Amino acid sequence: MMELWEKRDQPISDFSKGMKQKVAIVRALIHDPKLLFFDEPTANLDPESARVVRDFILKLKKDGKTIFINTHNLDEAQRICDRIGILKTKLLAVNTPEQLEKTVWGSSKTVIQVERINDQILAAVRKLNPKGLNVEENRIILALADPQKENPDFIEEIVSAGGRIQYVTQFNPGLEETYIKVIQETK
Repeated sequence: MMELWEKRDQPISDFSKGMKQKVAIVRALIHDPKLLFFDEPTANLDPESARVVRDFILKLKKDGKTIFINTHNLDEAQRICDRIGILKTKLLAVNTPEQLEKTVWGSSKTVIQVERINDQILAAVRKLNPKGLNVEENRIILALADPQKENPDFIEEIVSAGGRIQYVTQFNPGLEETYIKVIQETK
């Protein structure tokens, strides 16, 4: 499963760092533990080997193993973990990746890029009473309770006020942005 079988007759001392990492993982599993602790399991692995290790960890998870992963690779943590804890000498936050982001950032943000913002456009947007409104250059950033339902109303108001919309997108911060915000708020 770790793609090491063809190397079985080679001394481990000849293995690359990534292959040694895979051997360490296999060695930890020999006695079939129910609880596993991995410290940077894909560190120093090439992308293909990292995927093999991630897939293997996901299989272990599916098989009912409890797995703790210590990692700086937040993208990997977001893909693998059911719950994430943010540590900086003490536990600062813990939750599912989705709930952690929601707790830290609140509602998702709609970003509407307009060719030019003027007072009429801002008045039209304010008329709809968004939960939050920020303007950065020619971007209108809205905090909305239900973006799928509310976005069309805001777009219609902006266009009716003479605004030319260049694009609309959702700002959905990832785990990296969430981690940085949590760490910065504890300084």
